[in-house]
Amino acid sequence: MRPVSRLILFRTFAGANLVSMQIIQNYINGKFVPAQSGATLENINPSIGSPLGTLPDSDNADVEAAYQAAKAAFPAWSAISLEERHDILRAISDGIMQNLDKLAEAESMDSGKTLTTSRTIDIPRSALNFKFFATALMHFASESHHTPESISYTLRQPLGVVGCISPWNLPLYLFTWKIAPALAAGNCVVGKPSEVTPLTAYLLGEICQAAGLPAGVLNIVHGLGPKVGEAIVKHPGIKAISFTGSTRAGAEIAHIAGPMFKKTSLELGGKNPNLIFADCDYDKMLDTTVRSSFNNQGQICLCGSRIYVEKRLYSRFKKDFVDRVNQMKVSHPLDPEARLGAVVSKMHFDKVMGCIELARQEGGQILTGGHALSMPSPYDKGWYIAPTIIEGLTEECRTNQEEIFGPVVTIQSFDTDEEALALANCTNYGLSATVWTNNLERANYFSRNLQAGIVWVNTWMLRDLRTPFGGVKHSGVGREGGWEAMRFFTETKNVTFGL
Repeated sequence: MRPVSRLILFRTFAGANLVSMQIIQNYINGKFVPAQSGATLENINPSIGSPLGTLPDSDNADVEAAYQAAKAAFPAWSAISLEERHDILRAISDGIMQNLDKLAEAESMDSGKTLTTSRTIDIPRSALNFKFFATALMHFASESHHTPESISYTLRQPLGVVGCISPWNLPLYLFTWKIAPALAAGNCVVGKPSEVTPLTAYLLGEICQAAGLPAGVLNIVHGLGPKVGEAIVKHPGIKAISFTGSTRAGAEIAHIAGPMFKKTSLELGGKNPNLIFADCDYDKMLDTTVRSSFNNQGQICLCGSRIYVEKRLYSRFKKDFVDRVNQMKVSHPLDPEARLGAVVSKMHFDKVMGCIELARQEGGQILTGGHALSMPSPYDKGWYIAPTIIEGLTEECRTNQEEIFGPVVTIQSFDTDEEALALANCTNYGLSATVWTNNLERANYFSRNLQAGIVWVNTWMLRDLRTPFGGVKHSGVGREGGWEAMRFFTETKNVTFGL
């Protein structure tokens, strides 16, 4: 496979960040095209606070063109052999890894996350998504049921054209997490990446070209959520919507898609509890809690933003946790020593800083952080926030109830298991939870009773792609991952023969 020619390189030299302006285009019917209106949006590099390039400001006309291309491609794509479909998806996976360094640099400049994070987590996982579902399609089996009078079997057939809408925090990682199973199940896709971080989704188009993905099977339309995203959701020919993003946007999608009886998978926000008991493996817990609190600047829906610690361990943990966080280096994405980079946009920077100010007004004590950080030129106009730990807030306050999605955590002590469970379950969210204990009975008790779709015991962010992923309450509807994703992107049909 030839390397991606459109990939741009970023280098720092003599204190200057040399960035080639990137004109992003839609990928429709196997070709790169501008928005039909010719309108564009700026794509901002958050680490330097200046434009990285432009992307299409697409609208209904572009979504319609993408839909028609996908509709035309569907009969042939759904009918090809499983082996051929497998080989194409594996070639896409290989193409991603062949361009690992270039994609990682592009992802870091587009999102503000450190190059280390992009190179070791985001891009390899994007490749693994295609590799996993390429293999899964070869083993996706149907059930059969026998009686003396009949035999029944289940068909799982592709839906047709589906919509995949992904967020800005893990741009290529989550875009491929949706696209790969949709394609593996035999569907064609109209995809919308976040307009805040469009670059690697754009570059994925050329990787798909080189891998031999037929024109129209995957179409990528860039633009704003209220224009492009809404047009995808409203389109009567698009049979299902897989969405990851805010609970507010998810509610709007459900409002539109519900009356259309359209399948939806909604992976939404989180306000995840981290329960720490005195009998835990302390060193492992502390290392992991620093990471689970602030990885990707806290811009991961699975970060543990509410930390509850058993009272007899609380003072020790508080001191050690603050000390460890104070040692974390916040710097520009290309700094190899950086643990944290820039937050994704000026709008998000303002939101997170507003949440910190709200915590102060609610009576919270800032143990560390709580302020913006200045970087040397050329990063002095980027959006950097010190990792922030807040103490002294009640569970009812907005800081402990609303998703911040930034480098901000609260800490609080508890006395009993019952109190810990009540604190953990006291929000409208229920995506994930982490429990640190070496007491097996306690671990089982919390695993059963925590109101969360994912429970980690003595670990965090350990993801087996075969397992279901999703939340309860306001954290979403449906599940992604493994057979759950393949089932979502297929229609189930029962066939019965009389004997």
